[in-house]
Amino acid sequence: MNKELKENIMQGTLQAFNQKGLKFTMDDIAKILGISKKTIYQVFRDKEALFLETVDYLFDRIKDSEQKIVENPEMDTLQKIHTILGVMPECYQDVDFRQLYQLKEKYPEIYHQVEVRLETGWETTIALLEQGMQEGVIRPVRIPILKMMLEASLEQFFQRDILLQNEITYAQALQEVVGILMYGIASER
Repeated sequence: MNKELKENIMQGTLQAFNQKGLKFTMDDIAKILGISKKTIYQVFRDKEALFLETVDYLFDRIKDSEQKIVENPEMDTLQKIHTILGVMPECYQDVDFRQLYQLKEKYPEIYHQVEVRLETGWETTIALLEQGMQEGVIRPVRIPILKMMLEASLEQFFQRDILLQNEITYAQALQEVVGILMYGIASER
């Protein structure tokens, strides 16, 4: 199977999702990409399979971005922690993830995959948090509690329409959550 075609279809899926939310069709993707619907079905058996694989594709790009942050010699540990907790690959900054609140009801299998991906793959972040505590740039915290707080916040974004109601993008909300987790809500004195 042509990996480039598969990635193009997943990128087209994100564009269609951005335009129509979960109501996008295979026709929408075909039109965006200028290919036949038959070509899409040769790569993905149905919309759910395509969407499921796109979730993994997105999370894999997030993991790639995390690795770049960890390897960045121009950032100190505190900057790396702040950035990695709120990492969103540049190419997904404009995707309207606010529509995902409908996912749990309409596509429970895909929602479950999002949950699994949110709850796993924390090794890099945990190592960075431990390093930050050793260096004294963050106070000692119970990592499972911090992890649960971030996961729970993100899962709420995918369960409720709070972002749409408050006209907040997913990226803005993520940065707000990370800011509160990193620095609390007290004003600086």
